[in-house]
Amino acid sequence: MAFGRRRQAEEPEKGPEATEEPAEAVDEAAEEAPAEAAKAEGGPWDSEDSFPELQRLDFGSMQVPIAPGLGFQVNFEATQVDEEGNPLDGRPVAVLVQYEESAMQLQVFAAPKRSGIWDDVRRETAKDIQEEAQGQTQEGEGPFGPELLAMIPAALTEEVLAEMPQEVREQIPQEFVDQGWAPQIIRFLGVDGPRWFLQAVVQGAAIEDEEQWQVLEDVLRGVVVVRGDAPMPPRDLLELQIPKEFSEAGENGEEQGGEETFNPFERGPEITEVR
Repeated sequence: MAFGRRRQAEEPEKGPEATEEPAEAVDEAAEEAPAEAAKAEGGPWDSEDSFPELQRLDFGSMQVPIAPGLGFQVNFEATQVDEEGNPLDGRPVAVLVQYEESAMQLQVFAAPKRSGIWDDVRRETAKDIQEEAQGQTQEGEGPFGPELLAMIPAALTEEVLAEMPQEVREQIPQEFVDQGWAPQIIRFLGVDGPRWFLQAVVQGAAIEDEEQWQVLEDVLRGVVVVRGDAPMPPRDLLELQIPKEFSEAGENGEEQGGEETFNPFERGPEITEVR
């Protein structure tokens, strides 16, 4: 449910110089409000904050805490394709945090100095789900403020069912299999920070399982966003990088006779469409 591309297409294109407010026009209280909201209960943090020291993976614009039981993957967007449309090259656009039967996708975007964008993004996301995916949405309050819960019909084709683990297939009610679709519940959370916006999209058991959600919530609270000083149009993705630990894990696998111990470039479960 990416919002950046669609919004940019609707608005006149602006150069980087149009993204920064004149210094004398900035209301200091308004500028600080998103940052205070972001760290009201401990995080996520801006890199300029005084944040607790934790072991984190460095993805460039985003530093994500690690803990026992967590898995990490990077989702890519194709930047070059061949004649048949197969991707030849790509850029990292999202970090996927996996825990047991749950997953949380993290993306961080540029935002204006003086105001957050989560209110607008939330409304646009709800409209897209209702009109394009024929889904249903409901707003509520969560640990990070307003959030969005969505129910989207998900196709249950033979190919999809074949790729599911047997224990997961056995839990799907037969009526859903017969009708060829099942309700997919997705939780959207957003945090407005100083000149950045962090979006988390949660799927899986953590929607209802409090224990699994608590693990993901702790990860989200420990994220550190590195905005940088470069002017950027609001809603542009901040650049992500591949942590050195990913490369080291791959090299270790080669040294151990080619056994693959960790493949960070394998595409993870798609939670939201990245366009």
